[in-house]
Amino acid sequence: MSATANSELLTITLADGAKRLRAGEITSRELTRAFLDRIAATDDRVRAFVTVTEESALAEAEQADSLLSSGDATAPLTGLPIGLKDVLMTKGVRTTAGSRMLDTLVPPYDATVVSRLQEAGAISLGKLNMDEFAMGSSTEHSAWFPTANPWDLQRVPGGSSGGSAAAVAAQQCIATLGSDTGGSIRQPASFCGVVGLKPTYGRVSRHGLIAFASSLDQIGPFTRTVEDAAMLLQAIAGPDPLDSTCYDAPVPDFDAELDRGLDGLRVAAPREFFSDGMHDDVATTIEAALDLLSANGAIIDRSPSMPSVPMALPVYYILAPSECSANLARFDGVKYGYGARQGESMWADMEATRKHGFGREVKRRILLGAYALSAGYYDAYYLQAQKVRTLIRREFDRVFAEHDVIVAPTAPTVAFKQGAITDPYQMYLNDIFTIPANIAGLPAISIPGGFGADGMPVGLQFVGQRLDESTLLGIANAYEQLADWSTIPPSNVGST
Repeated sequence: MSATANSELLTITLADGAKRLRAGEITSRELTRAFLDRIAATDDRVRAFVTVTEESALAEAEQADSLLSSGDATAPLTGLPIGLKDVLMTKGVRTTAGSRMLDTLVPPYDATVVSRLQEAGAISLGKLNMDEFAMGSSTEHSAWFPTANPWDLQRVPGGSSGGSAAAVAAQQCIATLGSDTGGSIRQPASFCGVVGLKPTYGRVSRHGLIAFASSLDQIGPFTRTVEDAAMLLQAIAGPDPLDSTCYDAPVPDFDAELDRGLDGLRVAAPREFFSDGMHDDVATTIEAALDLLSANGAIIDRSPSMPSVPMALPVYYILAPSECSANLARFDGVKYGYGARQGESMWADMEATRKHGFGREVKRRILLGAYALSAGYYDAYYLQAQKVRTLIRREFDRVFAEHDVIVAPTAPTVAFKQGAITDPYQMYLNDIFTIPANIAGLPAISIPGGFGADGMPVGLQFVGQRLDESTLLGIANAYEQLADWSTIPPSNVGST
């Protein structure tokens, strides 16, 4: 295959790829080979992948081509190569969650979403880098290496799903899966100029997702287009007997509202999502996006106020660390994962295991959570945070009683330079606009909204009503068609 043809394959979407594979215009092997070659040529700079599963990917591509050629390919994603965040269990493939604690973990089973992608015919190219145990906003907290932003290799891709976002932006795969606890899909999508969707909490099974904060974690897609996000969500959503928090509700057709348009759309732009901490580049870009929505029939309402929303950040940093301190207590060096064995007692070994197995940010959050849950402080911190969480949910309900969608910036800044933020609190502020949707359990999507003065992507966020991803995707798609922002970065990472 020529370099030109190979380059053309790298820009393919899931929807177009599925059509072309079925029409016999391309083969799954050609497509998979093109992305594997791209990974080999660029990942020494991007560093998105922790593990590349070349051999199994090519074998799966051969099987897909056999089904396609015989006319037996009924699965919607047959032959399409994607990547998986390294927090998802993959049978027989090393899964680390970005931590030395799980350096040698090779799971005996697949996460439910992985099984569903396999059933849908998708091909896995490998596992993607992340902040350790999904705790971070820059993918600088991986135990292995930092990931670079394909738009500017000196900048971060966001986090914690930075590898998943960077791989799509760098044309290393068509789409990826990530997880979002406080913005870990949407913020890196914003930084890397791609589409990132956090579904409603409970829309997608968390079985096989290495837990961070169990009442907040949700798995979702990174893609090049909103249509592709709908396709990937269609494949992974639905009830799961292995996850009791999954909604026992039928999965709608997420394509149904993609052509809905914007005429008459009631858009809320609550003032609390447009804070003084937002950089000028972001503010200018978001205002231009609001003008575009308005010019095409949407009714923009800036009057709604959600006074509890500014409390979402402190609420999150009580609830999430509390849940992580409980979830990560299982890593004691006895049952699985890294274990120190040189101490004089079990307690000494456990202390050494956690000292050397966990990174600095993970330890910080475990300590915060253990403190918030400790005797004498539970009522003052954890219980109060849960009460404010209820207030935030009610404020969203009040806004949605009169509006179809909430619009906001995804992040207060564009991607920052690697090493530029060392203060933990300043790092946590990156999620100030994304965390409220997690606290309320609502679906939210980040799509490319434009560019800052320095050419870096700016994300536009839409928040939808519970279990109404169809409307959310339709609105996002309507904006995407109007704006038509490029999701292909300049040639910072080279070419094949």
